[in-house]
Amino acid sequence: MYVVTGATGNVGRALVRRLDDAALPVTAVARRITGADVPEGVRTVAADLAEPAGLGPAFDGAEALFLLVAGEDPHGVLGAAKTAGVRRVVLLSSQGVGTRPQAYEHPARFERAVRESGLDWTVLRSGGMATNAFAWAGSVRTRREAAAPFGDVGLPFVDPDDVAAVAAAALHGEGHAGATYTLTGPAATTPRERAAAIAAALGEPVRFTEQTREEAHTQMAAFMPLPVVEGTLAILGEPTEEERRAGPDVERVLGRAPGTFAGWVRRNAAAFR
Repeated sequence: MYVVTGATGNVGRALVRRLDDAALPVTAVARRITGADVPEGVRTVAADLAEPAGLGPAFDGAEALFLLVAGEDPHGVLGAAKTAGVRRVVLLSSQGVGTRPQAYEHPARFERAVRESGLDWTVLRSGGMATNAFAWAGSVRTRREAAAPFGDVGLPFVDPDDVAAVAAAALHGEGHAGATYTLTGPAATTPRERAAAIAAALGEPVRFTEQTREEAHTQMAAFMPLPVVEGTLAILGEPTEEERRAGPDVERVLGRAPGTFAGWVRRNAAAFR
């Protein structure tokens, strides 16, 4: 049995589908989940990683676990997993743990706990995801506008489907124990270029508006903790060379190049119409 936490999220949903398509037994776990959220026949369990004591039913019979950074007690989560018989864990972390460790202490704690767990482990450090563009969906649908700060600073956003594909390989393939993979797209794109890719997918103009740092800070602070806002803006506005660079790990694991942002937009154009 393969347990996927965050099964209704951008990566988790795609991972559940991949494992199910491979005829592997899957338990899909999220705080709120129903059979309508996953392919027919997939087992679902509503559970919260912030409450490790209640995770037993979710982990029952599992041999491998896909774990999100969620809650404050990674040792409690991993203890529950080991008690249930889990032998392998794949953690979805952040590239920022490697490039900005002081700003990304929360996922860094999860990484340390995983490495100290005694389980076979693989860490996936994801760069920014293409699905961040869903933040523009409402404004693009209603007024064909996309707004962001640092309009000409490029980052190699990764397609969440590629993150899910790497996670699937690490969960049921060989040769990934003890590996830390940094997952990016094939090339850096700027916010202005991403808005243009959405316009191309729609076949209609989309106006790009460059926000000031202060405007973006105010917008992000409405739903993100302030340290995360500061770390995010630092990456978006002043990325390190490593954060700008398209890495090799997606292709190394999957044997193919990672998907482009334009390809992701074409698959998800309906969200912007």
